[in-house]
Amino acid sequence: MFKVISKLLAAAILLVAVMICSSQPARATEEYAKQTGRECSACHLDPGGGGELTAAGKAFEATLHSKAGNPATGVTSRLFRLLTGYIHFLTAIFWFGTILYVHLVLKPAYAASGLPRGELRVGVISMVVMGVTGAILTFYRISSLDTLLHSRFGILLLAKVAIYLVMVLSAVIVITVIGPRLKQKRKEPQQPASTSGDLTLDGLSAYDGKYGRPAYFAFAGKIYDATESRLWKMGLHMGRHNAGTDLTEALKLAPHGQDKISAMREVGVLIADGPRKRELHERVFYFMAYMNLTFVFVIILILAIWRWG
Repeated sequence: MFKVISKLLAAAILLVAVMICSSQPARATEEYAKQTGRECSACHLDPGGGGELTAAGKAFEATLHSKAGNPATGVTSRLFRLLTGYIHFLTAIFWFGTILYVHLVLKPAYAASGLPRGELRVGVISMVVMGVTGAILTFYRISSLDTLLHSRFGILLLAKVAIYLVMVLSAVIVITVIGPRLKQKRKEPQQPASTSGDLTLDGLSAYDGKYGRPAYFAFAGKIYDATESRLWKMGLHMGRHNAGTDLTEALKLAPHGQDKISAMREVGVLIADGPRKRELHERVFYFMAYMNLTFVFVIILILAIWRWG
């Protein structure tokens, strides 16, 4: 699957390069405003450009329509751009929303024992769709290499594309290198020190429900035994929550109440221990996680500058 994804991303990047370097019909872009010395507000009601046109803008658009063989101003082309832009923004909402949800609600530690399949699937599909739709929109918006390198829109676009590529690269590293190591750690045979009692977070990790071991989890400072529950087969609850971990934040969002948790056998309390030195792949995982969260806010800032800056 990842080979296919890599090929799609490479094709999207190549498509951007070809589109930028190829000749395109003249359109009212930042380059046009630069050449004429007029502000965007001369043709658009929005001072930042784009959207509904003024009378002067409609007159200029009419001259473009009158030019034979200009596909950029046709109804079909405009509908295609609208649909592509809609998919682009919708995908960004899903992708950024997933990142914000994991970081601000579940916390990165939720994925530190292995990437959840649902969030992983959303991220991979989003990256591919964002690359393809972004390449198409770049083709329609950037008319020349000079526009890309010397207009404010082009420079911000380059920054956005660079951030996107870094996020894709970090995702590939996490999926292909770090993710398997995080999962492998959970598969390593461990033997619980006892069948009950107070445990530290490290001690709790041995009670993961794998290979016949008990399935314990912590919630609100207490440790519960889910070994006999049919909803915790092999130490995994609803395909998302792993035994052997502190699920306080994650289970607060569960559709059931805390009474379902309290009904399980309480075996001890979670003991606060000193900070554990993480292995290198864990430290890289947390670094990339917070790096991508930062990038989300930077990209949103770029979009705000485009529209209102």
